Amino acid sequence: MLFEKEVLTTGEVAKICNVAPRTVSKWFDSGALKGYRIPGSRDRRIPSAELAKFMRAHGIPLEGANSGRTRVLIVDNDKEVVDTLAKVLGEQTNYEVRSCTSAFSAGMECERFKPHVVLMDVHVGDADAKVFADSVRRNENLQFTKLIAMSAKLTDGQSHSLKAQGFDQFLKKPFQVRQVVQSIELATNLVA
Repeated sequence: MLFEKEVLTTGEVAKICNVAPRTVSKWFDSGALKGYRIPGSRDRRIPSAELAKFMRAHGIPLEGANSGRTRVLIVDNDKEVVDTLAKVLGEQTNYEVRSCTSAFSAGMECERFKPHVVLMDVHVGDADAKVFADSVRRNENLQFTKLIAMSAKLTDGQSHSLKAQGFDQFLKKPFQVRQVVQSIELATNLVA
């Protein structure tokens, strides 16, 4: 089965398609995406078979569609940081995690993986963090991807300037896994 659930919420469909929940509601309300409303409620439900049909018809990539798990890409040229973060997030969360050790490979992986969140050390050797953030922001397939900068070297003033460069959040190294998970959850609006 393509999806772990037979019926999905608009929020789950939004994560799978990497769009805003409001976009899914528009697809539903226009009749482009078939589903039903819960009686006595405005909540919508989309059968997974209908979603798969819709995605194929509109060229939306089906990779990463399994369950709509949060897709996280870790980018850091310190292989030990990458391996540790990937291992811990893979074991302690339900995230689908991939990693890269260069900005170039991260750009290619973004195209394939369509991450919901990119955790990126802004000092990756071959990267200009602003250029990377700009390329993600200009890519219409990644318009809802959240960028979380990581660094042990930035001053508070420099870390605040990352927002102007296109990053959504900043994590100062060293950090605890709990802080990383909170940042990811906040970025994907899974925590109030």
